[in-house]
Amino acid sequence: MKNANIPNLGIGIGLRHVHYEDIFRLQPEIDWFEIISENFMVEGGKPLENLEKILAKYQVVQHGVALGIGSAEPLDYTYLKKLKALTRLTKTPWLSDHLCWGHLPGAHYHDLLPLPYTQEVINYVAERARIVQDYLEIPFALENLSSYVAFQEDEMPEWEFYTAVVEKANIFMMLDVNNIYVSSRNHGFDAQKYIQNLPYDRVLQIHLAGHNDHGDYVLDTHDNYVRDEVWDLYADIYPRTGGVSTLLEWDDNFLSFQETWEEALKAKKFQKYLHDKASLERPMRQLQGVEV
Repeated sequence: MKNANIPNLGIGIGLRHVHYEDIFRLQPEIDWFEIISENFMVEGGKPLENLEKILAKYQVVQHGVALGIGSAEPLDYTYLKKLKALTRLTKTPWLSDHLCWGHLPGAHYHDLLPLPYTQEVINYVAERARIVQDYLEIPFALENLSSYVAFQEDEMPEWEFYTAVVEKANIFMMLDVNNIYVSSRNHGFDAQKYIQNLPYDRVLQIHLAGHNDHGDYVLDTHDNYVRDEVWDLYADIYPRTGGVSTLLEWDDNFLSFQETWEEALKAKKFQKYLHDKASLERPMRQLQGVEV
């Protein structure tokens, strides 16, 4: 399975209610919006009315926060049925959620909790992810977490675990660049080693976001501008993907719609710079007799 068959939608931002008024009034030329699936898995009312207005003009992609693919309880087919119905409405080209657990029978923690990096967990999560993709009948991706604790039982680094899950399940990666940086700081691993060991043909979308740096630890807050260190990682990652959709997440201490969109458009500037750089380097390699 290759991401070559996945459309590159360009640059998008997360659809948030604080921006509805500006979006409906101005109808800005934005490439696409990402929605939190669970906010619209309802039978009617204002959420769906607003979503219908968005769908009339914009491409929408669904991103979930409640699947809990690594949770111990059986897959919730009532939830999956509602999720699939929403995909039919939005015509989302793919759907993503997080490589995490978050609930036990009778208890939902409403958090994205990390998993032990073991072969047993790989087998368990991959089988469940395969079932989810088959049930939804669209490409399904799992996102890497920002994490703050690790397990003594870990048998491998995160990037090996992440890769093994998506390859065994034959699904995709929703790669969050900020989460790579945050986790690298919190756990002391080399972010470059992480990004050098990913199967980029399985990356179908990229997330960018801001974080808060507290020195001894870093929090993934989605309420700040994307840091330079994260942009640097993005510049290394994006060309490796062959070009995939990029999204800016901003979920608290909101800026105006225009300011949020301007922050997202920085990704387009990076992409143009990388394209122009590659265009200049290619003739030089040809002149030097290097096969490309």
